[in-house]
Amino acid sequence: MSVENVLSARQCGDLRVIAAMMIPANAEYEVPGADDPAIQADILATLGRDAGQVSEALDHLARVAGAPLAGLDDARREAIAKEFRATADASLIRVVLQCYYRDDRVLRSLGLELRPPFPKGYNLEQGDWSLLDPVKARPPIWRRAP
Repeated sequence: MSVENVLSARQCGDLRVIAAMMIPANAEYEVPGADDPAIQADILATLGRDAGQVSEALDHLARVAGAPLAGLDDARREAIAKEFRATADASLIRVVLQCYYRDDRVLRSLGLELRPPFPKGYNLEQGDWSLLDPVKARPPIWRRAP
């Protein structure tokens, strides 16, 4: 199923508005907002299996708002976003964040190299591995194969 068949023009507009509310542009750090055309194109190109859930979330937003988000004033948009955060499926939020944080401009602003994580990998600060002990102590949650 292609994105063009899943997201309408209204949904694309609402996606752009909600993305900008989630992550606005920041001149101090020289990063775009999540409504940047390149980031929006990446979102639309990579929706994949999340397209249906994102479409449903955008339709839910439209029902709550009663109008396209771009046509609402800031106070009404914020009220809609607050309600959305309390009731929304995480697919829309996840896809916006995923595409935003793989944009080269954002990675540069975070001081990260513009490269894939493999084969070099990334060094991570070691954490407290004992936090996993309760998970390790749980009984298996799967059924053994015959």
